[in-house]
Amino acid sequence: MATYGYARVSTETQNLDRQLDALKKYGVDQMFCEKMSGTKKDRPELNLLITALNPGDTVVIESLSRLGR
Repeated sequence: MATYGYARVSTETQNLDRQLDALKKYGVDQMFCEKMSGTKKDRPELNLLITALNPGDTVVIESLSRLGR
């Protein structure tokens, strides 16, 4: 069983540091990060995360809004 982290900001100018710090403190095994609007249906890093998941794995996010709107 693995623990994955997902961090997202909406624009290239925004900073992921706060989210990444929280995920590191949680102790995730692998992080997926992207700078893209949550309204986009095709988010490559989120798609990779979903593909990597196996039964029993855990996904950690800093805030529910990071998954989408």
